[in-house]
Amino acid sequence: MGALDGVRVLDVGLLVQGPQAALTLADMGADVIKVELPRLGDQGRWLPASMEDPRPPWFIGCNRGKRSITLDLRVAAGAEAFLKLIETSDVVISNFKPGTLEEWGVGYEDAAARNPRIVYGMGSTLGPKGPFAQREGADLAGQAAGGLISTTGVDGGEPTPVGATIADHIGAQNMTAGVLAALFSRERSGVGQKVEVSLFGSQIYAQASEYTAYFLTGEVPGPANYGHPVIGAAYGIIKTSDGYVALVGVPPAQRDAFYDAIEMPELAADERFHSPFFGTQTRNELFEILKPIFEKRTTAEWGERLAAAGCRFAPVNDYAQASEDPHAWENGYLQMVDHPEYGEIRMVGNPITMSGTPVEPGQIAPELGMNTEELLLEIGYDWEQIGELRDGGAI
Repeated sequence: MGALDGVRVLDVGLLVQGPQAALTLADMGADVIKVELPRLGDQGRWLPASMEDPRPPWFIGCNRGKRSITLDLRVAAGAEAFLKLIETSDVVISNFKPGTLEEWGVGYEDAAARNPRIVYGMGSTLGPKGPFAQREGADLAGQAAGGLISTTGVDGGEPTPVGATIADHIGAQNMTAGVLAALFSRERSGVGQKVEVSLFGSQIYAQASEYTAYFLTGEVPGPANYGHPVIGAAYGIIKTSDGYVALVGVPPAQRDAFYDAIEMPELAADERFHSPFFGTQTRNELFEILKPIFEKRTTAEWGERLAAAGCRFAPVNDYAQASEDPHAWENGYLQMVDHPEYGEIRMVGNPITMSGTPVEPGQIAPELGMNTEELLLEIGYDWEQIGELRDGGAI
């Protein structure tokens, strides 16, 4: 049994923020029902892997292990079917523009009237309050508005976003945390509640340390310059003869071993580099010294030397290289799946392990509406009523 065995979740989310939060709950054992617009579905279904490969990685990656029902919530009969589903559910997860579900008569107040125990998770771009609360957006808006993009790149360079939907992902994890806390609270109070998160707020929260550094000093951090905009020390990316390696700081106890490993023992006596927390300017000076040294050997060779010296480091992998790391497979972060349509494929697992209630990632994302009749029958509709819903455009 999973930790959330017996918990039913209605996922009305789109693309990443909502669906990935629901995905985490599904991996933990919840029965997650994907609620989608008839004939169209989640927009993630329409983002292909490439111009030559129509398979949708965003939908596959965020919706495996769910069941799919098509309901048009804009139609009265579709909204009523959704509310009937809520009567037997524990959680709703969405990331529509604030006010949209309320306009359709299926917002939190409507849901709580039918089921006071419901936990209603709502994600947005900028948050539910403020002059721009109604503004629509996606991951890039969160990265931009939350300040993350200002910290990437180098001095004098153009701003560049992180090459992953990181704002969506962090927003999803914050929603998961809020929903789980609300479920725990419900065990004591017997009453559910509304949980709200946003891409903007989640990005600020993810950078709590960096924002605090700014509040304390008044200095805007600026770009990371291959390391971190606030952290100095031997902490950054450096080029090798065939790639890059990340140096993850050199504590005092490792200092001599590190400089011996790079065959520059005289640097151990350089007072500029004695403190493990020297500033970013001193870090830049150190890296200028290290650059010609590290370019003499491959990333693998430096890995062997740094590992032997007990230093903290990591190769800078691309997706292909990371996918070959045995740790990714032994820990279940990546898994092989025998997909009924695509054959044997690799998929992303779940990074959480639980000793008593194992996390079990689902393997297949549902076809659009493949469980519609099954789910409607579960909540009391008969075949004649299902036919009427279909004729009226509700499913």
